[in-house]
Amino acid sequence: MTASRALGESGFGILTRRIMPNSITPLIVAATLGIGGAVLEIAALAFIGVTGDVSNPEWGSIIGLERDQIFRAPHIILIPGIAITITVLAFNLLGDGLRDALDPRLNR
Repeated sequence: MTASRALGESGFGILTRRIMPNSITPLIVAATLGIGGAVLEIAALAFIGVTGDVSNPEWGSIIGLERDQIFRAPHIILIPGIAITITVLAFNLLGDGLRDALDPRLNR
């Protein structure tokens, strides 16, 4: 940034050419990891029953309401658990892939 300023580049040019390419990638990665964390938090809150309406099917509430059926019908709990796992993993892998694709410091 100091070198760009010394060469006479404007503030807007420094922002668009130097700062934005280096700050977009961490923001995208943090956002996708945040979405995965939000899915886990909502599932945990639904599991303990604090999300409100029980008639609204959510993965956490399905697991929480049917946890007594684990030995008689394990698919009722395993399917929503696997869905939560795959969703969070997908968002984490998406963030990692976007970081690899958009990182300006990687040698290609």
